[in-house]
Amino acid sequence: MQLVKLSQRNIWEIVRLRVTPEQDEKGFVAPNAYSVMEAFAVREDGYIALPFGLYEAGRPVGFLMIGYGTIGDADEPKVARENYSIWRLMIDARFQGQGLGKRAMEAALSYIRTWPCGKADCCWLSYDPDNTVARALYTRMGFRENGETDGDEIVAVLPLA
Repeated sequence: MQLVKLSQRNIWEIVRLRVTPEQDEKGFVAPNAYSVMEAFAVREDGYIALPFGLYEAGRPVGFLMIGYGTIGDADEPKVARENYSIWRLMIDARFQGQGLGKRAMEAALSYIRTWPCGKADCCWLSYDPDNTVARALYTRMGFRENGETDGDEIVAVLPLA
């Protein structure tokens, strides 16, 4: 699994990727175009958002966005301060069920552990309480719920040490 920074060369193939209609209907993951716009706006405001295309064997299979620190939202969890986050993770519907979510998480955590934005104690993420597939993946990866929420989503944390 490769993390490839978004650029004019790959943005449209990443924006075209889609989750299943059921996942979309439930709003489990924001559309990639929305996430790209959000990354641009966050970066313009001086915060950190790192959007990547996910590639397997040279094919675009998903989207990932990593954050670092806070972005000024009133409902941000306390764990956001000076820590990394997996802000978005999606695998295109055509490639789900092949272990690519796990491979994407492994690649993301390897990248984060290079400390691209500075050292941190942990990585956090949040997910819809009804998204049992995401919850299971994140639990298998070692993330543990810490009792915080991010809006209506459950926050889970992984120590990086």
